[in-house]
Amino acid sequence: MNPKVLLTSKEIDIILHRLACQLVENHLDFSQTLLIGIQPRGRFLAERIKHILESEYQIADLSLGFLDITFFRDDFRRNQKPLEANKTQIDFLVEDKKVVFIDDVLYTGRSIRAALTAIQSFGRPKQIELLVLIDRRFSRNLPIQPDYRGRQVDAFNNESVKVQWSEQSAQDCVYLESQDN
Repeated sequence: MNPKVLLTSKEIDIILHRLACQLVENHLDFSQTLLIGIQPRGRFLAERIKHILESEYQIADLSLGFLDITFFRDDFRRNQKPLEANKTQIDFLVEDKKVVFIDDVLYTGRSIRAALTAIQSFGRPKQIELLVLIDRRFSRNLPIQPDYRGRQVDAFNNESVKVQWSEQSAQDCVYLESQDN
């Protein structure tokens, strides 16, 4: 079965602009707000959101970091193959700041739980919000919901949502793929 396209490049662009507008509405002054992309897949989304905020809304001095959660996951020892960690790049304190976690797909909530644990190494945030491109709302193992969502997708457990960014592949695209192949 061929993958089903959920979002085209143009639709992704529209959604990213909407998400950026929602951030502006809720944060206005970003001096106390930090954007943190969850490695590896949240990195591209976080960079795009930052670019839109800077170029279209003239928000200067945005703090953007990237958080590796590999060894904070509750399932990291269960994998058959060794895990490859990404690099955490946070060169600021999160103490008493508003943190916006950014990730591509919210599925079970386990990655976000790991991010909540990992961020404590950098201080205690005043508030944490979650921005995701895709929300697989009926697949949660943990009671975690996004504050900002691009699109809700209802998928069966034998289906996976794949996000492709032009930085990694030919074009931006989100598709649904059956794992029964």
